[in-house]
Amino acid sequence: MGYEPLVNQNPLRVLNLGRGNKQLGLVMARAGLGKTALLVQIALDSILRGNRVIHVSIGESIDKTRAWYDDILQFILQDHSVSRPHELIDMVARHRMIMTFKEDAFSRPRLEERLNDLILQDIFRPNCLVVDGFDFESADRATVEDIKEFLESMSLQAWFSATRHRNDDRISPAGVPAPCHEVDDLFDTVILLKPEKDATIELEIIRNNGVDADTEAGAGLKLDPSTMMIKEG
Repeated sequence: MGYEPLVNQNPLRVLNLGRGNKQLGLVMARAGLGKTALLVQIALDSILRGNRVIHVSIGESIDKTRAWYDDILQFILQDHSVSRPHELIDMVARHRMIMTFKEDAFSRPRLEERLNDLILQDIFRPNCLVVDGFDFESADRATVEDIKEFLESMSLQAWFSATRHRNDDRISPAGVPAPCHEVDDLFDTVILLKPEKDATIELEIIRNNGVDADTEAGAGLKLDPSTMMIKEG
């Protein structure tokens, strides 16, 4: 396909996103700090590696989610010389499906039913799932374990976003804040988005592919607040 340079130059390569299936990732931040933008960039990286991605958007419209992909793809095209940009845009559209749920309607049985409908009819068979807007505050550990078990049975790599709140200082021994402090061990990779004094947003990688990260693991990765693109510092 010829998109290897985009994969090799992607700052997210430190996460080894291409390493096998069954990886479960978590992106945490306060509201409005770029969780969706990071999930979209993870999804696009997966697509450029030849995977099919379902983007599950909870409480958002298809149009708004698609607009994130359109905007970030434009920034990628600005930053890299891609010989046939329309081919890349078409390829992304073919390898991505957006699936929306109302906020109170997302559950393992409903997700399983909708995925099976797509797979059994040979409409779309994903390798990677991105779930934006899952309510970890209302979910108990058994619910998250159940979803993880289902994703593993489907051999899906999956990434979730979670919103942390300013006035909740509970934290797990590994450094993962509420509301995920009691389920953080279920995730192989955990990333916190933290605002810095210079208005950039730092990616703090707490765990990377099952290894509790040292401070150098994701050193220098930032989210540019003007474009919401991941940059190496």
